[in-house]
Amino acid sequence: MTAIYTLTLAPSLDSATVTEQIYPEGKLRCSSPVFEPGGGGINVARAIVHLGGHATAIFPIGGATGQHLRALLLEEHVAVETVQAEDWTRQNLHVHTESTGEQYRFVMPGAALSDDEFHPLAQKALALSSGDILVISGSLPPGVEVKKLCLLVKAAQEKGIRCIVDSSGKALEATLALGNIELVKPNQKELSTLVQRELTQPDDVRIAAQQLVNSGQAKRVVVSLGPQGALAVDANECVHVVPPPVKSQSTVGAGDSMVGAMTLKLAENAPLRDIVRYGVAAGSAATLNKGTRLCSFENTQKIYRWLQS
Repeated sequence: MTAIYTLTLAPSLDSATVTEQIYPEGKLRCSSPVFEPGGGGINVARAIVHLGGHATAIFPIGGATGQHLRALLLEEHVAVETVQAEDWTRQNLHVHTESTGEQYRFVMPGAALSDDEFHPLAQKALALSSGDILVISGSLPPGVEVKKLCLLVKAAQEKGIRCIVDSSGKALEATLALGNIELVKPNQKELSTLVQRELTQPDDVRIAAQQLVNSGQAKRVVVSLGPQGALAVDANECVHVVPPPVKSQSTVGAGDSMVGAMTLKLAENAPLRDIVRYGVAAGSAATLNKGTRLCSFENTQKIYRWLQS
């Protein structure tokens, strides 16, 4: 089976807690924190392992938080390849309020990466074999410019490595300009920015997604539509998958679960319809959990079977 690797340049150690309510100045009594790995590519690798697959996560670690992050991944049986960095790995905080059901996500800036730290990460990514899949997901930390990311993607593609990019803004726009990206998953707003026009009419999303495919920027475009599921386009077909109604507890991790599931199906050479169905199933399964938990195998399979019926 095709090997899957993920690259996370701004990993995090995520902590989640629960409090009755949030108000200024007073002491907010919280539950014992739950620590989990965080960062786009790391969560994609975790989701793949949760779904019974295998993926290796490549990322930098620094300080005690980085060591904690690495240990948590090994406990989940996620293979890792790390590079030591000087700055401590960031720690994010997710707070769920019981009185309102609201969630607050405090996201810290990624630890800075120097050229000397980025280079060995890039070398690990470029050591993949032709035909392997490399998922580059998450934000760029201080010290890593978009140009540097593009040079890495281009070098990987020249080696025959199949690149999936799950990012936003200038990073997504610039990597798409390289062409032949295996899969991207913008939401409607991000897609609108990519094609430089408002998407207000019923068929605008499909036309915009097809524009990215027809121009050679991406082989597959899966547009995340929230509760409406996802619209997927490749050179041969267009598929809209709507998930079953579920009681959403948290949207944290839904996007990474979706990318992980789609990557797993892509590695199996599944058709577009199965790729997006499995992605929507995993994304929906992740919303059933509170805090930062990803999709579970059992819930994903249940929703996937429902979508196939």
